Amino acid sequence: GAMQRQRMQIDVGELEQRARLLRAQIVENSHRSHTPHLGSCLSCVDILVAAYFGALNIDPAKPHSPDRDRFILSKGHGAPALFHVLAMRGFYPESMLASYGEDGGVFAEHPPTPDRLPGIEAATGSLGHGLPIGLGMALSARIRKMNFKVIALLSDGECNEGSVWEAAMLAGAHKVERLAVVIDFNKWQATGRSQEIMALSPLADKWRAFGWSAYEVDGHDMRSLVELLCGVPDGSGKPVAIVAHTVKGKGVSFMEDDNNWHYRTPTSEEVVKAKIELGVPL
Repeated sequence: GAMQRQRMQIDVGELEQRARLLRAQIVENSHRSHTPHLGSCLSCVDILVAAYFGALNIDPAKPHSPDRDRFILSKGHGAPALFHVLAMRGFYPESMLASYGEDGGVFAEHPPTPDRLPGIEAATGSLGHGLPIGLGMALSARIRKMNFKVIALLSDGECNEGSVWEAAMLAGAHKVERLAVVIDFNKWQATGRSQEIMALSPLADKWRAFGWSAYEVDGHDMRSLVELLCGVPDGSGKPVAIVAHTVKGKGVSFMEDDNNWHYRTPTSEEVVKAKIELGVPL
């Protein structure tokens, strides 16, 4: 079918270039607006690009099309990454992002309600809500005999929330095969190592035990991400969990795996250094 053909034409190199550009834009945005969560944004850029330029059946000209695929950024503090990828995908002009973080503006530090901005499927940021919302959407598709898929991007720290596992149990019980979660497993949460705060490992096995088909992947390997996300549903008859091993602050050497970048914002000199590393024009 047409989707299959579209899949074959995905140029991984082009997607990787988009990811570099997005990282530079996100770093600049954090500096300009003095807003945090930069490390959390950079760890999930490749997942967002693989979804929005690879796997999702969406049309920016028809953001409310009933049969569109849905993507929910459950880790709402990664909002700048989502805002920039939606602009790059054509949902609204990139120039609008200049107002990010302004009082009364539409671009807050977490995604707004869907009526405020095209391409946003759910207002998120209270962690643990994105998967339950996505499950509801996927169940509604089944009831209405529609074929869209729903992908929810969670953080590893978010998996501390009980509502994640309630939804995981329900999705497994009802074999909601058009639902997928991607866990941005960057090994950190706000104040420490996620593994030390809550015993997350073995994470993929937990999803399997809840009735999911689970995969582990390098969360910065664009080809593997696109293939896995395009492969939902995967034929198992189960919902799909993708544990993406990522690096917080990925792409900028002095931010990588440094949890201070959960709350720090870069100086203008650091923006220049980051752009040089990313190979993006200054």
